[in-house]
Amino acid sequence: VARTVQAAYGTAAGIGDPREDPADAWLSWREARQALRVAESFPRHAPIARWAELGAHRLLARLGGDDLRELAETVAALDPELARTVEVYLDLGGHAQKAAAELGIHRQTLYYRLSKAGRLTGRDLSDGDDRLTVHLGLKAARLR
Repeated sequence: VARTVQAAYGTAAGIGDPREDPADAWLSWREARQALRVAESFPRHAPIARWAELGAHRLLARLGGDDLRELAETVAALDPELARTVEVYLDLGGHAQKAAAELGIHRQTLYYRLSKAGRLTGRDLSDGDDRLTVHLGLKAARLR
């Protein structure tokens, strides 16, 4: 049903965590709204996004507009193709062969794009903190 609704209306469903106390129902509602926001930005969580299963996306969904904008600015210099390349690479844990296959490009092309993205962002993708910053920036940009 959720897939049919998503196909017809371009939306998905968000499910918050259950609460014992009815007075806390608003917390579940808030989580469901944030889960829906994640599902609309990250298709792998659609058509039904369960708050409990969103991992780090839960933290990003809780951020306000200013915080998301600040994170997204770290990757603002990347065009859509470079952003997708870096995001796929980071989503796959830096596994170049898998990333190149997913993107349908040669590994040398992947390395070239990663190098270019590093120059444009001023971040070294071989450094853990820089990788985390870029990865969060890419996710924040999608949530905006």
